[in-house]
Amino acid sequence: MGLGLHGGGVESALFCLKNGAEVTVTDLKKEAELEPSLKRLKDFPVRLVLGKHEKEDFISPDLIIKNPGVPRNSPFMTLAKEHNIPVETDISLFLRYIDNPVIAVTGSKGKSTTASAIHFVLKEVFPGSELGGNITISPLTFVDTLPPDVPVVLELSSWQLADLAEKDVLKPVISLITNIFPDHLNWYRSMDHYISDKKIIYKNQGKEDYSIFNFDCPYVSRFKENTHATPCFFSRALLPPEYQGAWLENDRGFARIRDSYGQILEKEARLKGIHNRINLLSAGLALYLYGIDPLKIRSSLSRFSGIEHRLELFLQHNGIDYYNDSAATIPEATVAAIQTIPKPLFLITGGTDKKSDFSPLLDVVTKCEKVYLLEGTGTEKIAALFKKKGILYEGFFPSLSDAVDQVFMDAHPGASVLFSPGCASFGMFLNEFDRGQKFKKYVKQKSGVYPG
Repeated sequence: MGLGLHGGGVESALFCLKNGAEVTVTDLKKEAELEPSLKRLKDFPVRLVLGKHEKEDFISPDLIIKNPGVPRNSPFMTLAKEHNIPVETDISLFLRYIDNPVIAVTGSKGKSTTASAIHFVLKEVFPGSELGGNITISPLTFVDTLPPDVPVVLELSSWQLADLAEKDVLKPVISLITNIFPDHLNWYRSMDHYISDKKIIYKNQGKEDYSIFNFDCPYVSRFKENTHATPCFFSRALLPPEYQGAWLENDRGFARIRDSYGQILEKEARLKGIHNRINLLSAGLALYLYGIDPLKIRSSLSRFSGIEHRLELFLQHNGIDYYNDSAATIPEATVAAIQTIPKPLFLITGGTDKKSDFSPLLDVVTKCEKVYLLEGTGTEKIAALFKKKGILYEGFFPSLSDAVDQVFMDAHPGASVLFSPGCASFGMFLNEFDRGQKFKKYVKQKSGVYPG
């Protein structure tokens, strides 16, 4: 249910087909919208129900595999429950099939970078180690090739965690919550509801496991008191002596667990920005708890260069740096990006609202030489704030290519162009990854790096 475009639906269908099941794929999207996913299924005997759902499909199958984006209160999910049809996801199926140790990462922001940094180091120590989950790699892609005993890193969204709430299949040896900001409040009833889904990451852990929390996060007390695992913390400043974990000191990272102490972060790293420094620190702590040598941790993390769509410097042309930060889907992420780049900034931002508070932008946006606003419900709120404060902006631009055209007329050598929307991508784009790919394509076309 919900083939989608991120790969989880396709991999679930392929997994079931390869194991001898008769598969129906049903999605409210139509064939044209799902073309990239349908292409991968074209050689298989799949029954397709597109542009609608049919009641019979939710009362008669042996199993339903649900996309995380499908609301739990969907009438079709209610129908399945009434008929006692088991419901799984690609994550829960994967977890039922493996015995490997799992390191699970969640949070409002930074989870993809943190999970990727952990995996970057683990793969150098355990070559068969894999990374999957919300990072758009379904773990079902490697369920049949995963060597025994090697660690798996799962990046999990709140929606993916919610789908695991009653299954008791997620039992990570290490869980990590990067931070909590107001997010997805267009989906959740309240912050309490959002936080309760995040808590599922450590629900089934035991005393022999570790739960890692952000000591500087205002919501940390909501987590540390009800984990059954050993709690550990990471912080920008030295932790109080009664707390185990990691901290920054003179730009280096250190960890202290019981009587064990070590340096886990070098002063210099390829990944820039204080928010990324904290991501590397939390990743280093997870690796330290897993037993990786501190020298190996700091050597490898210093070489980690980040991932696509997260403050990604993808082009330097005519003396101008171009950054793709399309994964910035909340204002706080855009604030962090603005604070990271030292050069004069030309910022493209805005998009669809998720009931976000955009006031944090006011503290940093004056650093930007020019601001370009894309059309969207979130943009309307941003513009209203800017007008109150007398902050000038260009737009609203009806398309990203129009905004890029204007930026190319205005930006000058020595400056940076930053695409950091701080909003959801609905409406104009398929998702934030599609949004980032389109931005990079328009910039490269405009610069002549490759023709359109």
